[in-house]
Amino acid sequence: MEASFEITLQMVIAVVAGISAQVVAAYLRVPSIVFLLLFGILLGSDGFGLLHPHLLGTGLEVIVALGTAIILFEGGLNLELRELNKVSTSLQLLVTLGTLITLLGGSMAAHWLGEFPWPIALLFASLVVVTGPTVISPLLKQINVERQVATLLEGEGVLIDPVGAILAVVVLNTILNDNTDPFVAISSLLIRLSIGGIIGAVGGWLMALICKFANFLSFEVKNLVVLAGLWGLFVLAQMLRSESGLMATVVAGVVFGTASVPEERLLRHFKGQLTIFCVSVLFILLAADLSIDSLFALGWGSLFTVLALMFIVRPINILCCTWNSDLNWRQKLFLSWVAPRGIVSASVASLFAILLTQHGINGGDAIKALVFLTIIMTVFCQGLTAGWIARWLQITSKEATGAVIVGCNPLSILVARLLQERGEAVVMIDTDPEASKQAQAENLRVLTSSALDANVLEEAGLALMGTFLAMTKNGEVNFVLAQRAAEEFNPPRVLAVFPRDPQATNGTNNTKVSQAFIPDLQIKTWNQYLNDEQVKLGMTTLKEPGFSLQKVQLQALIRTGELVPLFLERDEKLQIMPAGEAWQSGDRIIYLLHDPRPKLLKRLSGGRDSNRLSLEKLPEVEEIPIGKLSQLSASDAPAS
Repeated sequence: MEASFEITLQMVIAVVAGISAQVVAAYLRVPSIVFLLLFGILLGSDGFGLLHPHLLGTGLEVIVALGTAIILFEGGLNLELRELNKVSTSLQLLVTLGTLITLLGGSMAAHWLGEFPWPIALLFASLVVVTGPTVISPLLKQINVERQVATLLEGEGVLIDPVGAILAVVVLNTILNDNTDPFVAISSLLIRLSIGGIIGAVGGWLMALICKFANFLSFEVKNLVVLAGLWGLFVLAQMLRSESGLMATVVAGVVFGTASVPEERLLRHFKGQLTIFCVSVLFILLAADLSIDSLFALGWGSLFTVLALMFIVRPINILCCTWNSDLNWRQKLFLSWVAPRGIVSASVASLFAILLTQHGINGGDAIKALVFLTIIMTVFCQGLTAGWIARWLQITSKEATGAVIVGCNPLSILVARLLQERGEAVVMIDTDPEASKQAQAENLRVLTSSALDANVLEEAGLALMGTFLAMTKNGEVNFVLAQRAAEEFNPPRVLAVFPRDPQATNGTNNTKVSQAFIPDLQIKTWNQYLNDEQVKLGMTTLKEPGFSLQKVQLQALIRTGELVPLFLERDEKLQIMPAGEAWQSGDRIIYLLHDPRPKLLKRLSGGRDSNRLSLEKLPEVEEIPIGKLSQLSASDAPAS
């Protein structure tokens, strides 16, 4: 009874410490793995001595295996395949060529700098080729980098984990069996990947089939079916070939995630909670099992090994794998900096240390210590600075492009067309088939459905877009749609056309939704102007001198209902104009100007005989009449 209580106490301490670390990290807005490592080390034998993972025996290996399966399945589930198409070549190279570069570079650094024998150096390098979704995913959610960069890092972390784990097993088997035949090693690697991939694909498809058509099952039971199926696939693959289970879980997650399962978002939330729980417990247990003395015993050479891995091997890896990609130098620099190691490296290193010792091979404890030194340095250095680096490089998701626009009407179609002409992805949503056809005629992608359905917003790719804009003819509906989008997907910019004070009818002053364009936009009026071709599309740049007078002129035209600003271009970035935006010198404003002249008069005065608006500088805005200067200055200048 006492032995069982001791094990129970160990698990309870690990759970409480892990969740406490998550809470503290969330409060301080620091990557959770930082406090997971700190709490684990403090509670271990070199700290307060409250946590002794070795008391769990082989149970620790079971916990690590099943927890890692859940983590990798959730990582595969969250891979955005549509976004992967933009970085697929780079991702393929990172998982293949990048693995080879890290393997060779890491082993050379460990041998020449850390003075490890070649076999042990090679084994260390195979353990640190993985970056790990357990660290990457929470980090990216916190710092919100551009979606293309986030997808590449997440994809690398998820896909390289099973590859790295299997590679490490192959290297270990080669060392233990004294087999140096490269053909045998490569074939063993490919066999494990193939077995895991086939079992995962079939299993993921079957789980999706059950969730789609087993309507007699409640949502809660379906969640448990997926969990049981996941572990079943993992064990089946492991039985057929050791270490192929990790690949099976990743592929199962990818296949399941692309199957459009009903209530998939709720299932993702459930799996996400399980992942946070597993990561919390596993890191606490493995960090508590680490000996601080073994870290100091490594010496300066091991420190230089990790630094070489971070500042030489990783940049070379990124440079080679993204050479022909469309990533800019800022994105590549960020990718070079962020490569923290995670739970797979820690768990496999702990297991290998035991196996090497059992076979009478020296270096097992040293490898474990060096891997944990790599985890600690990469997590603390990169995890704590990633947000600052992303903001310095200006690649946060606030700069994300693309828009989902709800409501197909002349004004919204014009906004969508202008965005698309700037190279941004645009998706429109409307329940009216006729309105949808008008947008499709402008070569815009349209979903004829309700934007209240989260699955429709997900199909539109809102999770990858920078802007959500609701501009149907009903302002109250627009505000509700925008609130739902903000709560479900939290895009960087959420705008809607709605009455001046929607909070009065919603009972709250706390909203992430901004008014689009101007307060109280008369959308029906401007749609009629567009239908009657009584508008001009103009642009103007606010600049010194004359900045104040330009603002006064524009605000006067807005107040009289003659002008509506559509876009604000600042620092070469175009965004839909928020109503409360404070204009600055250097801003470029794209606007619509009411032009009530008859069509015949426009043609006689040189206007284009075309219903397609073109962007131009308009003298009605650029040239302020002398007679109006004193009137505008007197009436508007103090208010501005």
